[in-house]
Amino acid sequence: MAHLYTNHLITETSPYLLQHAHNPVNWYPWGEEALQKAKAADKPILISIGYAACHWCHVMERESFEDMATAALMNEYFINIKIDREERPDLDHIYMDAVQAITGSGGWPLNVFLTPDAKPFFGGTYFPPERAFNRASWKEVLTGIHKNYLVKKDEIFSQAENLTVHLLSANGFGIQQPGTADNLFFSDITLQTIADNLLANADTEWGGFGKAPKFPQTFSIQYLLRHYHFTKEPAALQQALLSLDKMMDGGIYDQLGGGFARYSTDNEWLAPHFEKMLYDNALLVGVLSEAYQITGNDRYAEKIEQTIAFIEREMLGTEGGFYSAIDADSEGVEGKFYTWSKEEVTAILGADAGLFCNFYNITEKGNWEHTNILWKKEVAENFAVQNGLSKQLLAGKLSDCREKLMQYRNRRIRPQSDDKILLGWNALMNTAYAKAYAALGKSAYRDRSIQHMQFLEATFSGVKNGWLHTYKNGQARIPAFLDDYAYLIQAYIYLQEMTGVGAYLLKAKALTEWVVEKFGEVDTGFFFYTHVDQKDVILRKKEVYDGAVPSGNSVMVYNLLYLSIAFDQPVWAQQCRDLLRSMGKAILQYPGSFGVWALSIQSITRGMLEIAVVGQQSANFLCPVLRKYLPNKILQSQETISHFFPLLAGKEGAEGGGVAFYLCKEYSCKAPFFTVEALLANV
Repeated sequence: MAHLYTNHLITETSPYLLQHAHNPVNWYPWGEEALQKAKAADKPILISIGYAACHWCHVMERESFEDMATAALMNEYFINIKIDREERPDLDHIYMDAVQAITGSGGWPLNVFLTPDAKPFFGGTYFPPERAFNRASWKEVLTGIHKNYLVKKDEIFSQAENLTVHLLSANGFGIQQPGTADNLFFSDITLQTIADNLLANADTEWGGFGKAPKFPQTFSIQYLLRHYHFTKEPAALQQALLSLDKMMDGGIYDQLGGGFARYSTDNEWLAPHFEKMLYDNALLVGVLSEAYQITGNDRYAEKIEQTIAFIEREMLGTEGGFYSAIDADSEGVEGKFYTWSKEEVTAILGADAGLFCNFYNITEKGNWEHTNILWKKEVAENFAVQNGLSKQLLAGKLSDCREKLMQYRNRRIRPQSDDKILLGWNALMNTAYAKAYAALGKSAYRDRSIQHMQFLEATFSGVKNGWLHTYKNGQARIPAFLDDYAYLIQAYIYLQEMTGVGAYLLKAKALTEWVVEKFGEVDTGFFFYTHVDQKDVILRKKEVYDGAVPSGNSVMVYNLLYLSIAFDQPVWAQQCRDLLRSMGKAILQYPGSFGVWALSIQSITRGMLEIAVVGQQSANFLCPVLRKYLPNKILQSQETISHFFPLLAGKEGAEGGGVAFYLCKEYSCKAPFFTVEALLANV
């Protein structure tokens, strides 16, 4: 197909950037060519940040970036740069903070105007082609910025300088000098305060926290599950499970194909923005695994298996890595691939259509924008009784119907996939496999995790200055960020527990030393988002919020806690405690935004169990130990290189080569147990 226009994005690998490669806008990728051109021409820079699965990014492209008159203004007045937020999260963090400071809100597409030296002075999110929604039109914004740059350049440069200083000072928001003594901070009172503040924001009818739009908030759910484990407080378990149940029954979960969309636009989890992200599904597999370990309820096991099956079917590349996302739109319409008319369903299902439509809330009028999202409003057991069916018969009929609809849906035009492979998100998926293996004991999950890590090592590592961030078309590029390393270290830790292979733990230790050296801030112990040698950002940010994905700093705290015990590194243990106390006030007041931090407070306060399994064939006994819900544990098994691991030093198996199980805290161990049952009865 011939294109009228081709811009500088045509040589990029990002699917999002390639979507814009034939816009009439003269887009550049972020890099020296565009930045130098802005300086030489004394033109402001317009950066537009989005991602391939972003609905409103597509809308603004259709309305403005494909419009020749609009593109002419952009090309005349600005140097235009397109950025994939998933390729360059460092730039996205900086300029999102700037827009939030300017407007009080943020989102994508993120459109920001910069001085030629890349400092922000104005920005916003979506702008309509004509004045609407109390927003100026995009053309008005372009024209207004251009005129102001011509006549008020000094003011703009001063504003940009002040905003950059503000961003730098805001880098430490929420961070304080450690004040409270350890024994007061790491206490039951602290843990209860966090739980109470989470529950105070809970939606006790529909699950989740706060009002729409609703995000999964897996870290909050995870904290409440663990709080119940330690305290047996029923409200914590009830809210955690209610949140999972309502999401699993809602439109945010694909009732036919499995997998979770990014968030719900309503309180009832009915209508998602339909994009599916790898990280959401990885994190939800992890928390569902914990829910199953606590409850033994098969519906959580079912959703773990369905979600992993969806990921392997639709997001697993031929080389062994997982794609980033699946688009919300198909054929230019949001959700078209996933939604149904009652007429369609009736034609496909025939005599069973009435039952299916009643169960999944399908109506002639539609339950969302004149069409239907599959949505379970009734518990299956109750619905079966009301319709005079056994639970088994209902389950069979619904399963047959879903299969028929799935076959029909597979003939539709599919949403596009963002097939770039990101190191950090793949590391989260690796950890998800480990948690699913711990919960369900399926060896296929352990094997996939091992193979997947081999792919990551072969694809992203081996460069002199560390690992790389993104991979596509045989090319890995962009230096890895803090999140990439933090999630990767965590994945290595879980791999070691699952396999008993100590080499994974040694890799985790080596990477942690690298991160401390290259990302650490000596004065505070926190970590910058970018490598010390990265020079193409206007400032080095410290990210501390646990948002849609956990912050690199909070995951590094977990890593430091675990590895400080595994390798007897008291300096790392102290750094971990200092960081948590520095964040203490923010964690207690806003635990929904600092959930992963809160999990480490929980682990320190409750104490870490140290479990060593030694003797011949010791790795064969890891699975039954992992099946037991022990969120505050370190698990190691006998290794030929055991002299590297203090927990294994001096410990022997049972007589005759049998296995012995050691249960320790702070390297103080009970007498060994000689059966798994005896060990688990004492934890």
